[in-house]
Amino acid sequence: MAKTRAHVYITGRVQGVFYRSFVRTKAQLLNLKGWVKNTMDGCVEVVFEGETEDINSAIEECRRGPPHAQITDLRVEWEKPRGEFNEFEIKT
Repeated sequence: MAKTRAHVYITGRVQGVFYRSFVRTKAQLLNLKGWVKNTMDGCVEVVFEGETEDINSAIEECRRGPPHAQITDLRVEWEKPRGEFNEFEIKT
């Protein structure tokens, strides 16, 4: 399988609804590395590194989100993996 990296930007009602915890749990279940954080403009930004198939699964979960989230847009930028992460974390 091919390793890759995805930089994901999610907009909508995604802050204050446990979205970051939701993403971290899904990423850990899929053995992905990277991070998730809230942005100053009210969005959520994510970097996933791992197998392409697993990242695609994580992105689909991001489209659904936790129960109280309302996703209005999700944008993905595919990048070359850098191998800089040891785990998946929530950044503050």
